[in-house]
Amino acid sequence: MAQVADRNVLTPWARPSPVVPAPSPARQRRGRRAALSGLLAEDNVLRLYQRRGARLLASRWRGRAGEIDMILQEGEDLVFVEVKSSATHAAAAERLLPAQMRRITQAACEYCDVHGLGLVSMRFDAALVDALGRVDLIENAFGEV
Repeated sequence: MAQVADRNVLTPWARPSPVVPAPSPARQRRGRRAALSGLLAEDNVLRLYQRRGARLLASRWRGRAGEIDMILQEGEDLVFVEVKSSATHAAAAERLLPAQMRRITQAACEYCDVHGLGLVSMRFDAALVDALGRVDLIENAFGEV
């Protein structure tokens, strides 16, 4: 046992974690601004769906596969919504990638399984929000994932 201590060998769980510098104040401000912007975008989208008669079931639901921004009940459909915000609707749309769509689809199946929903009518929408807060809602945005 003394030989191990003399060689200064650390087991993997005993190694010190690397020192990560704190983010700069400017980066912290940008992060807070982005988080607030995302919350405002999601609020705009939710109000749009509620005006259409939809009922919010979950917000920012997280499963093993990933997070779903909003899950709503609209008529007979369960609607899974991904909210993307950027300077323009086109820029927001470019940020929705196929890999993310697959993760959201997997998380939606997990949501249905966890809640014992069985076979239900599902729809995957993309809500694109521009810098002015205008919402472009694309129903069935995922197509074949």
